[in-house]
Amino acid sequence: MPHFYTEDSLLLTAVFLSYSNHHSFPATVKTDPNSPTAPETITLDMVREHLFTAVISDALDSSGYPEQSLPNLLLPMTGTTRLAGRCRTTLWEDIDFEDPNPYELELKAVDGCHPEDVIIAAAEGSTRSGIWGELLSTAARNRGCVGAIVHGAVRDIEQMREMKFPVFASSACPYDSLNRQRVTAIDVPVTIAGLTFNPGDLVIADEDGLVVVPSEVEREIIGKAWEKVHAESVTRDAIREGMTATEVYQKYGVL
Repeated sequence: MPHFYTEDSLLLTAVFLSYSNHHSFPATVKTDPNSPTAPETITLDMVREHLFTAVISDALDSSGYPEQSLPNLLLPMTGTTRLAGRCRTTLWEDIDFEDPNPYELELKAVDGCHPEDVIIAAAEGSTRSGIWGELLSTAARNRGCVGAIVHGAVRDIEQMREMKFPVFASSACPYDSLNRQRVTAIDVPVTIAGLTFNPGDLVIADEDGLVVVPSEVEREIIGKAWEKVHAESVTRDAIREGMTATEVYQKYGVL
């Protein structure tokens, strides 16, 4: 159970996190009742606001998971630069024939989204078509989906930007996917640049890149990340007050 640093009247003593289907991870944070700013629960919204890929990657490193991150291979395409949710995976392939069941599995994936899902489109970086766009974003959002991560091309970027729908992708292309690309499987483990995304895993993306937190270590990793964010706030204040970086590291062990 992670323990938090004490500073002034704020004492965050423990974080309890549990994986709860696709929705959110309810977490209880025991706090000093005299501190009105201390959170009582941690939700995915709070992760989006307070945590970021670098600190979660650090937590993964410290727990023996050094290869759970991607650099900024996939860039924020719609002006929204932070995304966190549960992986809803789709596997894509390029085709050069008339698909007898066009859009079948991609529509099934979108219509089957749960609140807090993130569509993961593993298309091997193909630029053959724009496999994600405004209509799929609208339909997915209606089901509670909070964003899409596409190792491939997207289109309708201006419209998705107006929607403020977070989309991270490797490129853009105006072509429709009809008879060019299709989904071959949904809700299966997929890989992007060697990183595995399992259905239900926690994924966080921002301008630094993205990280995937395996569900079996989510409680531990998010607890460590939350602790490190608080510790970094302490060290940041110390540096601003005049301590050198060396002094801060020797005193707090955090940079």
